[in-house]
Amino acid sequence: QERGGNNSFTHEALTLKYKLDNQFELVFVVGFQKILTLTYVDKLIDDVHRLFRDKYRTEIQQQSALSLLNGTFDFQNDFLQLLREAEESSKVRVPTTMKKYEDSEKAKKPVRSMIETRGEKPKEKAKNKKNKGAKKEGSDVPLATSKTASAEKSVGAENGVELSKEELIRRKREEFIQKHGKGMEKSGKSSKSDAPKEKGKKAPRVWALGGCVNKEDLDYSAPTTNGAPEVVPPEDINLIRGTGPGRQLQDLDCSSSDDEGAAQNPSKPSATKGTLGGMFGMLKGLVGSKSLSREDMESVLDKMRDHLIAKNVAADIAVQLCESVANKLEGKVMGTFSTVTSTVKQALQESLVQILQPQRRVDMLRDIMDAQRHQRPYVVTFCGVNGVGKSTNLAKISFWLLENGFSVLIAACDTFRAGAVEQLRTHTRRLSALHPPESHGGRTMVHLFEKGYGKDAAGIAMEAIAFARNQGFDVVLVDTAGRMQDNAPLMTALAKLITVNTPDLVLFVGEALVGNEAVDQLVKFNRALADHSMSQTPRLIDGIVLTKFDTIDDKVGAAISMTYITSKPIVFVGTGQTYCDLRSLNAKAVVAALMKA
Repeated sequence: QERGGNNSFTHEALTLKYKLDNQFELVFVVGFQKILTLTYVDKLIDDVHRLFRDKYRTEIQQQSALSLLNGTFDFQNDFLQLLREAEESSKVRVPTTMKKYEDSEKAKKPVRSMIETRGEKPKEKAKNKKNKGAKKEGSDVPLATSKTASAEKSVGAENGVELSKEELIRRKREEFIQKHGKGMEKSGKSSKSDAPKEKGKKAPRVWALGGCVNKEDLDYSAPTTNGAPEVVPPEDINLIRGTGPGRQLQDLDCSSSDDEGAAQNPSKPSATKGTLGGMFGMLKGLVGSKSLSREDMESVLDKMRDHLIAKNVAADIAVQLCESVANKLEGKVMGTFSTVTSTVKQALQESLVQILQPQRRVDMLRDIMDAQRHQRPYVVTFCGVNGVGKSTNLAKISFWLLENGFSVLIAACDTFRAGAVEQLRTHTRRLSALHPPESHGGRTMVHLFEKGYGKDAAGIAMEAIAFARNQGFDVVLVDTAGRMQDNAPLMTALAKLITVNTPDLVLFVGEALVGNEAVDQLVKFNRALADHSMSQTPRLIDGIVLTKFDTIDDKVGAAISMTYITSKPIVFVGTGQTYCDLRSLNAKAVVAALMKA
């Protein structure tokens, strides 16, 4: 499934270049005459895309791109400025002329100042040596020198008189005695300090907590008064919330510690490579102006495939990606100084960026506002295997929705795992502390709908949606039990829950740590939902939540595997343990981390 391609279109004497922005549903088009060879078109369209998106980001998020384009907006001056800057940057710079000797500082000096006589240079050196010796004497305390000797030396150093041989010998003797005496003193001190250590025994260490084994000290249960537990001290909400804006999702940052080290310590050119080796390395792999064939790309594609597999991309998908790139480049005419490696890498990079930007974009805030206009709650169902972080990321998404002013009802439909309801209850209490009813006019912003354990999950979800409709909640987040993709009874129950309640969004929660397993999970989840569904048009997975992204460094291949196999977008990325550790996917950053050697 190849979604890469050329971003230009030619019609008669005109050429159009376009760029898609799937996040805001925008298309940027630049048209120019075909006969003109404009080298700045790509830079211009990138700059216009970036500036327009940053300038009208809030308006597009609040309304939509279509309603914004129907109106009027002031962008002509910005466009003309960007066009001028792009044209200026493309102009050929005039080569700088070499400076003449008459213009240098050396030519301005008189000849007399550059003439040196024989006797001057050694005197200057002697003066420098004397000054250094005087500094050493000032810093070190002499042990066997007299006041008169030091006074004579200082006077001699000041007057610049050369010392005689006897004085030089005496000075060297004094320096030797100083060094030798200091060494003797240090050895004497060390022997004195070691003596008490040998005589005394090692004292037992006293720990800060005392190390007591009394029952009263080890009892950490809540103290009770008349059978009722005392009030628990409040938790530190700032630690639970995390740092960062919760209202707007930040883009994902894939920079690793290796990148920071490389930025601080730039690589030094190795001395082993000679000029001939560098010249042959530059000329190696040049294709010239001939067309590419399979034989030319075979070795490069094998290295690219191994690199993708090492970055956690599923093996089958890595093979398919390299095959699609080979089909795309076969027969393409190369430039004179273009290498096979750079061409294949650029084509693969473009394909990966388009894979991570699917055609359908999930905009939860816009869909929730649309559901509000129809006076119904917006329902989101979370599903996935065991232990991937469904409940934790459900709480993060709840916090993000609360920060945007929507009320949330959490439906505890995980009636199988012990402690699942208590975990959601704890999250609800913490979210209520961050958004108390007093701050929202007495309105309860987050509520937990629970019916205990061992009940039918589909029935609990139906009751929760009805409760949210009656109480006026904006969003219902349905937490389901973790299940393996091979467990037929549990997959049937999940298909029943989705078919009966028809949620607006079905999110699959997956780890960023998995490689080939991600493909197996998504394929079998979609297949089970289709097989066990009772409707003719079964409801499948609509989006992906990628968790534990902070534990993989630059092995980001799971994102490629999941989006390639389902053609569904990655809606959220979990990057930590606090409520603010939720990001939106940055496709270019992920591809840059994936292609990094």
